[in-house]
Amino acid sequence: MSSRGLAMAPPAKNVVVYRNGDPFFPGRKVVVNQRRFLTFEALLNEVTKSIHAPLAVRNLYTPRHGHRIVELGDLQDGCQYVAAGFEKFKRLDYLNHGRKELRGTRNNEGLQVSPCADCRNIDLSHTLGCFYCSVFRNGDLLSPPFPLLLSKSTPVQWDTLLATLTKKADLHSGAVNKLYRLDGTQVSGGEELVNGHYYVAVGNEEYKKLPYFELLVPQDSACRTLWYVD
Repeated sequence: MSSRGLAMAPPAKNVVVYRNGDPFFPGRKVVVNQRRFLTFEALLNEVTKSIHAPLAVRNLYTPRHGHRIVELGDLQDGCQYVAAGFEKFKRLDYLNHGRKELRGTRNNEGLQVSPCADCRNIDLSHTLGCFYCSVFRNGDLLSPPFPLLLSKSTPVQWDTLLATLTKKADLHSGAVNKLYRLDGTQVSGGEELVNGHYYVAVGNEEYKKLPYFELLVPQDSACRTLWYVD
């Protein structure tokens, strides 16, 4: 390509993509340029992999009003979007992770789900009856940890917990069969989980000891100070 052609090429656009209806997903940055994505469908395929969507992404929406994006030219540099399949756009406060929408609800496994904004602080989470951990995906240094909220008043059933982790982690290797601490020791039961700690969800493969915390938790994040206990 000539220098003139390079100069005329549209500049890359940096966007952040959220998962439709997922109140805890922090968003993934995607760099959109014409050389990488020749078509809008190619971008959707990349977004599907990038956000670990359970189904193929087929639509992008603006996060506040749910306006549908139909072509690459509609994307604006520095803006946020919500990725969805063929389902309807789900209105949440994505820019604040939609946590206010979940107050006082329960998931299908009977594990207590509480608003993360209220449970960020470990001491406050104890007061509200929350049990809060963060979980990395084994071998994945691209995806941030996802939150795991449990009720202190309900005993943690290990099989149920693994099923919940399987659904949340969406590992390429399949079901979550094991849970590890960051130092590489395996967790054998729910009673060993510590509020505010970080763990790694593992399938049938070996645990991969990587710098998950150092690379995936922002240094200036309040979570880094409040949650991590060595």
